[in-house]
Amino acid sequence: MFERIASLTTTRPWRVLGLTVVGLLVSVVLGAPVAGLLNSDSDSFSDTSSESARATELLEDAAGVAPTPGMVVLLDNDVDGVERQARAVLEEHPAVGRVDGGATPATTSTDGSRSFLAVTFAADADADTAAEHLKDEVSRIDGVAVGGEIPAYQEVNENVESDLVTAELIAFPLLFLVALWVFRSAVAALLPLLVGGLTIVSSLLVLRGVNEGIEISIFALNLVTGLGLGLAIDYSLFLVSRFREEMARVGPGAEAIRTTVLTAGRTVLYSAVTVAGAGVALMVFPLRFLYSMGIGVVIVSLLAALVSLLVLPALFAVLGTRIDALSLGRWRRSLEREASAEHAGFWYRWSRFVMHRRFATALVGAVVLLALGIPFLGVKFTGVDATVLPDGSEAKAVDTVLREEFPGGDASPAYVAVEAPESAGTAVSSYAGEVRGLEHVTSVTPPAYLGDGVWRVDVHADDRPLAESTLDLVRDLRALDGPDAYVGGQAADHLDQLAAIGDSLLPGLVILAALTMVTLFLLTGSVVLPVKALLMNLLTVAATFGILVLVFQHGRLEGALDYTSQGALESTQPVFLFAIVFGLSTDYAVFLLTRIKEARDAGVGETESVALGLQRTGRIVTAAALLFAIALGAFATSQIVFIKELGIGTALAVLIDATLVRALLVPSLMAMLGRWNWWAPGPLRRLHARIGLSHG
Repeated sequence: MFERIASLTTTRPWRVLGLTVVGLLVSVVLGAPVAGLLNSDSDSFSDTSSESARATELLEDAAGVAPTPGMVVLLDNDVDGVERQARAVLEEHPAVGRVDGGATPATTSTDGSRSFLAVTFAADADADTAAEHLKDEVSRIDGVAVGGEIPAYQEVNENVESDLVTAELIAFPLLFLVALWVFRSAVAALLPLLVGGLTIVSSLLVLRGVNEGIEISIFALNLVTGLGLGLAIDYSLFLVSRFREEMARVGPGAEAIRTTVLTAGRTVLYSAVTVAGAGVALMVFPLRFLYSMGIGVVIVSLLAALVSLLVLPALFAVLGTRIDALSLGRWRRSLEREASAEHAGFWYRWSRFVMHRRFATALVGAVVLLALGIPFLGVKFTGVDATVLPDGSEAKAVDTVLREEFPGGDASPAYVAVEAPESAGTAVSSYAGEVRGLEHVTSVTPPAYLGDGVWRVDVHADDRPLAESTLDLVRDLRALDGPDAYVGGQAADHLDQLAAIGDSLLPGLVILAALTMVTLFLLTGSVVLPVKALLMNLLTVAATFGILVLVFQHGRLEGALDYTSQGALESTQPVFLFAIVFGLSTDYAVFLLTRIKEARDAGVGETESVALGLQRTGRIVTAAALLFAIALGAFATSQIVFIKELGIGTALAVLIDATLVRALLVPSLMAMLGRWNWWAPGPLRRLHARIGLSHG
């Protein structure tokens, strides 16, 4: 395959580039509208096969309306006729099933200055579209503010889309400046951005096609943009660097491109497979947010490799030595000095220094990473609600007022759907009596028979829906003996989300570990190096998670990062970050181990091959990590807390991996184990001889 790619791109480069332009135009036209087609419903973080989903389904079918209000209209009671005007707008809309509240004791603030209307949508209505329309209509009335679950999620989606544009505007100029410093040539520095742009638009096209059969969450857009840009930069950096090496060795032309494709190109493909493996691991989770992210990872990693392997070699054939055009003289001399100083460069000297002190270095590196990871032992998890929105958000402001000014206004009930015939009223009432006796219950509504063999019981808690006491109450509700009862509501949904994650965690980890082991075995022929890579990846993940807990759970840097802590991490982020960080850490291991193996296969000694491998990749991996951190770290500017967690977590992980792990642990552990690094049982050695990666 790689021979054919090399032949195609060197003999017909203009044809490849022409088809690329056609593909770009098609992708822009068909892929650009994908943002408006992806799923933006509030159930992206829910398990639709859970008990809480079953409770919702039973109540909707029996009553014909949603079990809880989807929108809250906050009223200023000092404005004459505000409730009448709001009700008139709301009750006329065909999607509205019921409007409750207003100037009643239960829905009036403690000081009497405010009240609210709770809007419940019909079960078969398009609640998202209706809520968006009603918000526009009602907001025209003086003394009205709109919040609730659906408007809050809509504000989250709007912020995500605008944050995406902001991140791109910040990232692209920074990436070009850093790439200019790394590549030492304006032409070479533009190549990663070109490949990144092609990867992103082609990924959007594929994402649109997949969305026709599988509903994809809108949050996947952030991942496609950030990860696509980051991987394209990584792969471009390694291919361009290798092409420059080969030009220096054999001159520009087909031979330099062929060797680049057969070596660095082959490694790029293996790298893409490891990152795609992280996406496959995410696809086993039933939550739309996570499996959408998994699909996005698979698409963007494979397309980044495909674009890099086809477009860059064709550009190499067209540009030749002009790849270094628009470069300062001292930059070119610097590149030449680095190329000729393989046994005297910084990373060569550093690796010799580390390997000379291998035991102390390994101990220090491991202790630092473990110390950074300790805070994760106290991690707490939360869900997505209005609190993830920035200060100044209307939905968040309404949520805050409900919590602070209304007795129990924030404690949306846990609802129980009881399957029992109408004649079983005594048994259902007895069950409701048991519920009243549970801790943290403030009130229980009398059981209401809705028809079709379904009863409803509402349970009000003494704290917020996602508070630990409310979660304990839901657990106690589910532990009660009695009729067939299904508990739903925000707290129940969150517990079911955690359960779904827990149930899928082991299969996801097995897939991730197995793909990593197989890929690195095919690369190295060793069973020791894959195991060691797994352990170092775990250290990277632990350190990253520990820092995230310190920052986002404990509320550090709230001012600098412009966010308000939820006192916990959003529960899907550690799963997503674990898979992505694991894949990216393996990504850098692939690049480093490939060059070490090349040197070792050429007859260089054990420690010398490590030193040469680190010298050949040290600057490149560090630069790649820095560029990747900028590409995804730009999401730290997001107004949404869990998107900040995503951006900062990924950026931290690649920087930790490229510095502490690759600069300290890899060389020290390689030196400690020596030739045992490459050990494998006889049958596996013979298997690798037949199917393993070669660099010829």
